[in-house]
Amino acid sequence: MAWTEFTRSQHRRKTKRYPSDLTDGEWKIVRQLLPGRNRLGRPRKVALRRVWNAIQYLAAAGCAWSLLPKDFPPVSTVRYYFYRWRDDGLLAEINRHLVAAARLAAGRDVQPTAGVIDSQSVKTSENTSLSGYDAGKRIKGRKRHIITDTCGNLIACEVHTANIQDRDGAPRVFARLRREAPKLRHMFADGGYAGPKLRGALVSLGRWTLDAGRWTLQIVKRSDTVKGFEVLPRRWVVERTFAWLGRCRRLAKDWEKSIESAEAWLLIAHIRRVTRLLATD
Repeated sequence: MAWTEFTRSQHRRKTKRYPSDLTDGEWKIVRQLLPGRNRLGRPRKVALRRVWNAIQYLAAAGCAWSLLPKDFPPVSTVRYYFYRWRDDGLLAEINRHLVAAARLAAGRDVQPTAGVIDSQSVKTSENTSLSGYDAGKRIKGRKRHIITDTCGNLIACEVHTANIQDRDGAPRVFARLRREAPKLRHMFADGGYAGPKLRGALVSLGRWTLDAGRWTLQIVKRSDTVKGFEVLPRRWVVERTFAWLGRCRRLAKDWEKSIESAEAWLLIAHIRRVTRLLATD
């Protein structure tokens, strides 16, 4: 996309109270995916748009809950909706719908048939309950495992301790593809996923039959003759997705006490990107 005066006007957010606030077009996309009012109980006193803006602010700024500005709803209210949507699976459902819409907008089928898998080791804070040491990256913290389609859209994610190797952590995120992408049959990966151990784990999942040709795992390796940086086919797609997610400062480090919250912020960061993409189409 070329940066012209027209495209700059589409992406300009100076009129908003905060740059992370939703535009009217973005809110129109998100509003239809959020739950409506309950018929029972007290009527809702806070607008969900303000709650969603507060969550987007936390993701973009990377600040603590206690540092949420006072012009947002109370911290207790925002935290209540965050945990509720996290535990109800609403964030994963929103991401699933937005990925389908983004694929249709790009001229693709709703369900992907090929994906790319990779992991990212990040440091954790001192109050994190679960963490491990990645000897290869020399990082003490957690590892984010993600699977994207060939467009770079986040299909599935799994967060675990950093001491778990890629081939050992991959079956966990592969298992989520049964629900997120049931038609996905071909996977691109790096050399960390090579070997019979991962293939045997995939077969043990029960659904994947490698010998029957229903599932293929293609290892994309670097050339031994090339020195320095090299753009590898397909693998650059998932690396770009990590860069997109990194635009949210909340993900610069894993600050979360629980694995569930760490995965939720990954989904929120991706929802933020896809929402902006669809609103400008």
